[in-house]
Amino acid sequence: GESGDTITLGAALPVGSGGTGSTTLAGAGLANTPSFFAWRNSNQSISDNTWTKIECGSELYDSDSAYDNSSNYRFTPQTAGKYFFFAGVNSFGGVGTVQYSQSSFYKNGSNHIQFSYWDFDNNYIYGAQLNGGAVIDMNGSSDYVELYNRTNLSSGTPSIQGNSGKPTFFGAYRIIGA
Repeated sequence: GESGDTITLGAALPVGSGGTGSTTLAGAGLANTPSFFAWRNSNQSISDNTWTKIECGSELYDSDSAYDNSSNYRFTPQTAGKYFFFAGVNSFGGVGTVQYSQSSFYKNGSNHIQFSYWDFDNNYIYGAQLNGGAVIDMNGSSDYVELYNRTNLSSGTPSIQGNSGKPTFFGAYRIIGA
């Protein structure tokens, strides 16, 4: 192209002055934002067999300050679209105590999509690492998503693990073109 021409690659990307220079996908509106990634940096005790919000208070990034990492522990993006949510939840109890563990993305305060571990043979384990992901539509104004867990033990009090070796984490990003 000539200087000032626009090349179309599914989206208009401006060519720099004199046919040189650079442009970025983000500058052309092709960014997977808003996005965030947060984790727990210490263990969180939860009640046995009770849905409890997981408090991921440490952030690696939060592109649009849409994740509240200090009070509500929820993601409320102000851009409408489809978002990919992902989480890894490490729940534990004690040797041979975990009967089941379920984690869920709650949308606007309601259980929306779950991922689970169940022991149907009564061979209870020490802990469960649950990993899940889901695509969730967000309206860009009031919709929010939180991460919850419910773990049932044969005895004792369950915890959500949070440390550098086996962290519990929560994140999301907007899907471009969906």
